[in-house]
Amino acid sequence: MTSLLRATDIALPGRLDPLSLEIGRGEIVALIGPNGSGKTSLLHALAGIGRPAGKVEIAGSDPSRLPPPKRTRLLSYLPATRDLHWPLAARDAVALSGAQDEEIDRAMAALELESFAHRRMDRLSTGERSRILLARALAPLPKLLLLDEPTANLDPLWQLRLGALLTSEIRGTPRAVLVAMHDLDAAAAFADRLIVMHEGRIAAMGNPASVLDGPAIPAVFGITRVEGKWRPIRP
Repeated sequence: MTSLLRATDIALPGRLDPLSLEIGRGEIVALIGPNGSGKTSLLHALAGIGRPAGKVEIAGSDPSRLPPPKRTRLLSYLPATRDLHWPLAARDAVALSGAQDEEIDRAMAALELESFAHRRMDRLSTGERSRILLARALAPLPKLLLLDEPTANLDPLWQLRLGALLTSEIRGTPRAVLVAMHDLDAAAAFADRLIVMHEGRIAAMGNPASVLDGPAIPAVFGITRVEGKWRPIRP
């Protein structure tokens, strides 16, 4: 598999120890780990947030050296927060991505947002805002999508649909996605690879079955799978 992302010795002092990572074209990679393990810090470092150390290349380019219009085509980051109260129409919020009109329409249709395209962001529910922000991340068709808890605040139907949408957007294309998630089984359901974060480091990495059945899950999360269900190691 040809690499799309090459990150070398990226770090954020006090949050993320130096690490290197590659993600292939067409690959879906899920970051899992307890709260405070470094998932968001890794996404921040790759997105250039917080003055990270190290080197990041996406499709052979350093995103930090590109002007905003080109950068949005290379990299898109969805933060975990949905606490936005802009008096701005939903479609206009998606347009902030710099995408073309037809790309905006495509992204909004994929997330079934057409019916409230002209409603104000500050009058939408948290789940509706989440879908708008997802559309903003998807619209410019970036080479690399960095998504922090994209299923947060979505109802069960859209949690399932999101996995199918990411699969259709990424598989078999020159693009890739790195997504931070808390739900281990949901991550394993559509990801090609899992990365377990612990104390600002990568504790394990591999295909979903080998990671979920390996020693990192009990060691990092304090849980184990018993008869198909996750249970605490100690009650």
